[in-house]
Amino acid sequence: MSMELLVASGIGMLTAVGVYLMFRRRTFPVVIGLTFLSYAVNVFLFAMGRLTINRPPIIQPGVTEYTDPLPQALVLTAIVISFGMTALIVVLSLRGFLETGTDDADVSTPRPEPRRRTRKRRALS
Repeated sequence: MSMELLVASGIGMLTAVGVYLMFRRRTFPVVIGLTFLSYAVNVFLFAMGRLTINRPPIIQPGVTEYTDPLPQALVLTAIVISFGMTALIVVLSLRGFLETGTDDADVSTPRPEPRRRTRKRRALS
């Protein structure tokens, strides 16, 4: 009973930290918050699979009890998808920082105009 409480508390803490960081004003904590939420979902999926010890995940002759391989497959797929999603969000936040000059994620406040590079025009000779 105490192990289930520990896993549930861990999932709850990961979710709470992820939600808290997603409501921050800067983009980097938002990215970290999404990462914490994906970790929480991965642990939740893995815990719902009812991990069993010393049972094969594939069919073997003479074995009557198996473990469910679906949670491991779901978590592995979720890890790959969350890595790609995190890379995309980092690139988008970096692009937004380079375009605006700030990493402020709050859209309700007015933002300063981005600095534009001006080229010196050559005189036509």
